Amino acid sequence: MSKLWNDLKDNVKEWSSSAVEKAEEMSRIAMAKTEEMTRISKIKFDLHQYHKEMNRKYESLGQLAYNHTKEDHMATFSGNSDFFDIVNRIDELKKEIENKNDEIEKIKVEYGIDDNDIINASSGDDDTKQDELDKPSKDLIK
Repeated sequence: MSKLWNDLKDNVKEWSSSAVEKAEEMSRIAMAKTEEMTRISKIKFDLHQYHKEMNRKYESLGQLAYNHTKEDHMATFSGNSDFFDIVNRIDELKKEIENKNDEIEKIKVEYGIDDNDIINASSGDDDTKQDELDKPSKDLIK
């Protein structure tokens, strides 16, 4: 009976040692994934800020166009520095957004993350919401 008991103790020690190693490995993997997702989340926050600023610029552009045509009775913007400053800033924001999207893609490739991992990790952030952010607000276009 004591041999059986000793064998059982040895097996339990081996199993527990193996379980601890697996738990440590899983912990390292989870920490790495968390770090990757945090990097992506920070970039997505920057993207959100760029989209908000771009919508404000579209709004300013619309107000400028309205005031320019209504009050000054002019339909051309040649020589209007405010107009071209806003248009140039919108173009800069589009480039920054593109760069941030490229940054996200590099992280996804580097760490083998697919879009489902990101969608599942975020709370309700899906591609349709991102598509909505990529377009200027419909209220601003009207």
